[in-house]
Amino acid sequence: MSLQSSRSDKILVVDDSPDNVFLIKTILEEEGYTISTAENGISALAQLQASPCDLVLLDLMMPGMDGYEVTRRIRGDMKMQQYIPILLITAHDAPNVAHGLDLGADDFIRKPVTVDELLARVRSLLRLKHSIDERDEIARQREDFVSRLTHDLRTPLVAADRMLMLFQQGALGSLSPQMQEVITIMARSNINLLTMVNTLLEVYRFEAGRKTLAFQPVNLAKLLEEVAGELTPLAQDKALSINLDFTEESTTIMGDRMELHRLFTNLVGNAIKFTESGSVTIRLTFVPLASKINFSEFSLPSTISDYITIEFADTGAGIPPEEQATLFERFRQGSHKSSGSGLGLYLSRRIVEAHHGTIIVNSELGKGSVFIVSLPVKQ
Repeated sequence: MSLQSSRSDKILVVDDSPDNVFLIKTILEEEGYTISTAENGISALAQLQASPCDLVLLDLMMPGMDGYEVTRRIRGDMKMQQYIPILLITAHDAPNVAHGLDLGADDFIRKPVTVDELLARVRSLLRLKHSIDERDEIARQREDFVSRLTHDLRTPLVAADRMLMLFQQGALGSLSPQMQEVITIMARSNINLLTMVNTLLEVYRFEAGRKTLAFQPVNLAKLLEEVAGELTPLAQDKALSINLDFTEESTTIMGDRMELHRLFTNLVGNAIKFTESGSVTIRLTFVPLASKINFSEFSLPSTISDYITIEFADTGAGIPPEEQATLFERFRQGSHKSSGSGLGLYLSRRIVEAHHGTIIVNSELGKGSVFIVSLPVKQ
C-alpha cells in the first residue's frame, strides 16, 4: 500500500491560459485530487518553495519563464527534499519536447488534452512518485536504524574495553601469563570492533546530513606529527618506520581538526596495515594553483587559489588497477587478506570533500601505494 494513499495527492497546474487551467483543474478535482494553480513560472517556483506538491503539470510555452526553465530550476537550482514528477503540456505544433525531458521532465501530453489520457498519465506519474517516496522512506528508516544500533553498540563495547583494561593493569588480581595473553587478544579485538562501530556511525552521520564541521585554523604539520606519534607503536610492531617529509613551514589551513585527525589516522593506519616491510612516508607540500601541476582533473573549486597536498606513501604490495577505480566507494573491500569493512576510505573521501578537497590514489603492484590529499588553504 502506498505511503500516501490515505490522503489526497496535491497537483500544481502551471499554465498562462485561464481556460486551460480551468479545464484541467475541473477534470482532476472530480477525481479527488487537490489542485493549486500558477499562471507563470515564477509563481510556480515560489509555490513549490513554500509548499511542495506531488505532481506538476507544466505548460511548456509560457511568456517570460517557459516550461524548459521551470523544469531546469526544479531539477537543478531548487533543493527539493522529495522527488516531484513533472508532466509537460504542449501544443501539437510546438517544438520537440525532447529538450524538456532531457532537463528532467518525466512525461508530456499534447493539447487539446483528452480526459482519459490526462488521467492515465497523472495516475502513472503519481504511482512513480509514491514508489520513490516509499523507497526513500525505507532507506531513511534503514539508515536511522543502523545509526541508532551503531550508537547503542558503543556503550557495551566501551564498557568491555574499560574492564579489559582493569584486568591488564592487575586491578582485579594478578593474571597468569596465559590469561594475560588471552586478555590482550580480547582487548585488541574489542578495540577493532569499536573502531568499526565508530566508523560506521560517522558514515551514517555524513549520509544523513547530521554532520557539522567546526572550521578553525589547523597546523597540518603539527597534526601529522601527532598522528605519526600515536601510530608509531603500531608501526614498530611490524618493524616499519614512519618518515615525515615536510618541505614547507607555513602549513596552516581552515578545517575541522578532529575530522582531519580521523582522516590522517585512517590513511596512516591503512599504510601500516598493508605494509609488511619497509616504511610509511608522509609528505606535506604547498602548491599554488597556478603551478605546473594540473589540478583541473581534480574538479577543485575555482574560488580557491592555493592548495596543500599531503601524500601518504607506503612500500606495501600495491593495489590492483581494477580495485583502484572503486576504492573510495561505500562497502568496497579490497582483495588483500587484511581488508576491512570497506568504510574507512569511503569515510576519508567524505571528510576530504567536506573540506572542499580531493583524494586520489596512485598504486602499482609490488611497488606500494601513494594516497594524495589536496586541501584548500582558504575555505
